[in-house]
Amino acid sequence: MKSQYLKITFILAGLALIFIARLAYLQLFTDRYALNAANTSIKTEYIIPQRGVIFDRNGRILVGNQPAYEISFTEALIRPDFDTIGFCNLVNISKQDFIKRIDEIKNEKYYSKLTPMTFMKNLTREEIARIQEIIFKYPAFSIVSRPQRQYEVSTSGNLLGYTNEVNERDIKKDSLYYLPGDFIGKSGVEKSYEKVLRGEKGIQYIQKDIRLRSIGSYKNGALDKDVVTGRDVTLTIDYDLQRMAEEMLVNKQGAIVALDPANGEILVLATGPDIDPNLFTGPDKSKNLYRLQMDTIYNNRPTFDRSIQAAYPPGSTFKLLTAAAAMQMGVMDENTIYPCGGGFNYRGLRVKGHGGADPLIPAIQVSSNCHFSYAFISIMNKYPGNPSKGVDEWKEIMSSFGLGEFLNNDLAVGARGRIPSGAFYEKRSGKKDWSSAYTMNGSIFNGMGQGDVLLTPLQMANATAAIVNRGWYFTPHIVKAIDGRPNPDPRFKVKHKTLVDPKHFEPIIKGMEAVVNAGTARSLKSKDFTMLAKTGTAQVPQGKDNSIFVLAAPAENPKIVIAAVMEHAGFGGTWAGPAAAVIAEKYLTGDVKREHLYKKLTGASFMPEYRRQWVSELKRKGLYREPDKDSSMLENINDSLKIIGNGALRTKLILRKDSIQRKVNSKISRK
Repeated sequence: MKSQYLKITFILAGLALIFIARLAYLQLFTDRYALNAANTSIKTEYIIPQRGVIFDRNGRILVGNQPAYEISFTEALIRPDFDTIGFCNLVNISKQDFIKRIDEIKNEKYYSKLTPMTFMKNLTREEIARIQEIIFKYPAFSIVSRPQRQYEVSTSGNLLGYTNEVNERDIKKDSLYYLPGDFIGKSGVEKSYEKVLRGEKGIQYIQKDIRLRSIGSYKNGALDKDVVTGRDVTLTIDYDLQRMAEEMLVNKQGAIVALDPANGEILVLATGPDIDPNLFTGPDKSKNLYRLQMDTIYNNRPTFDRSIQAAYPPGSTFKLLTAAAAMQMGVMDENTIYPCGGGFNYRGLRVKGHGGADPLIPAIQVSSNCHFSYAFISIMNKYPGNPSKGVDEWKEIMSSFGLGEFLNNDLAVGARGRIPSGAFYEKRSGKKDWSSAYTMNGSIFNGMGQGDVLLTPLQMANATAAIVNRGWYFTPHIVKAIDGRPNPDPRFKVKHKTLVDPKHFEPIIKGMEAVVNAGTARSLKSKDFTMLAKTGTAQVPQGKDNSIFVLAAPAENPKIVIAAVMEHAGFGGTWAGPAAAVIAEKYLTGDVKREHLYKKLTGASFMPEYRRQWVSELKRKGLYREPDKDSSMLENINDSLKIIGNGALRTKLILRKDSIQRKVNSKISRK
């Protein structure tokens, strides 16, 4: 007992000595307390670093910097004889506005008398030139140079992202770096590569005399910290391709994604509708952000990146994966023939389809619904009386393609999609052996991409890359280099292998080749390069089908893989197909040789279909109000202006719009 008591005493004594030693070190051998905020004779000045520049893969500047100026306020430095009126005249504000702003600052959560707080923002060079000559009279106020982002392009707002002032959550995450008024990447590349792009603040400790006048650096600058400029980032994106994809998505909702299958580099990540990143800068930035976030009419949602956040039924493009899984599971081979008489007929369920009783390659060529529905039935029936076991084995194979999983890449947002499990169907059916109910619960449609499967466009492109690579892929990523050196992230150096034997991909690839040569995409066949493709037309309950298409080219050694989705557009080969073909053509040949395909896409608008769906939904909820004639005409003119280029007709429409708008305004004023 006594030995235990002594042991505890020694431990406590040891802890006390460690505490005393640490305290002595902090007080006697460091400047931590000398520089404590309580010491108002030393003023801390932060130097905000230039943020790193963002380039595309070809060296084109996408995002740079421009100078921006602020005035900061530190209450501890305010003099008893502070001339409020004189300062207000200097910065061109009223005394009431001055008092209001000071009160706002004092009510901020992270306010401190000793911490510089932002007083005014977005000052011009001319204003600063005038103010800086006299501001020395007001030591509580300082001019802060804070670089602001300058966008050199007018598209790709979701991809590039934006910066904004830190909020409480941002400060909590990294309180050692961020202070109120600092800026941080809030979305896109700006967010996912924040620590690379932001650099490190410089710190200068300025010593003050009894009247708080600067008398030089504290300890001759020995404790100062040099500013470190943010590192430049080179994206994998080819901006010429990116811009073309976004132009083809104008007045459409959907996405176009392109990858280099050899290394997982993302060449295109386009979403419709798109955002002009210049809306993220300037004095109207907050208003613009609010408008974008609140733009939900016609389900527009421009801040929702459909290329990586939207999960769609993949339609017939998924038949390629159904075939791969079924062959790997040993329930069919490339020569298996299922009974197909003009469609799929099973247990009272009938689905229209193409082709007859064909083996795999012709079934892919004509996109046979019955072939791949029966293939999925074979997957479910692999273990009689236990369909969940077959589905779980299928799910594991799909997961090896990165489906139903987060891809663990360098994008700021994303969705995992959905690959249902056996438990999913057990819960839905309420029984262990749910095989007798699978025609009712929709699982049978998974085989043709119409059941419970949901994939993002990025996942569709990545799975296609794995197919044409015969069973492997690199994680898709957006950054190619940092400060001119290859991206060091080890995640993008690992070759992921699927659970499908490489031999099973040969007939699938031949089927994709047949789709272009004599199948559902034969109208897109090019004279300049060969292609592998699969069309998809996914039924959705809201209205017209989604148009989906996956493509790899050239067929003999694919250098680009593309997935395109256009919501409520119709057939895959009619709309998404031409968009993918144009991107491949531009990338491989350096030019758009089939200009008619490009013009077809840029001139098309699916807004009438989106409006119809929106009105239908409002009517269902009892929220719809019939617009008056003038408002309806304004809406039609606005839609027309979105698709009509410069010219006499556009000028005429604008004049007509102004006339109707004045009429509407007059009605409102009379009310």
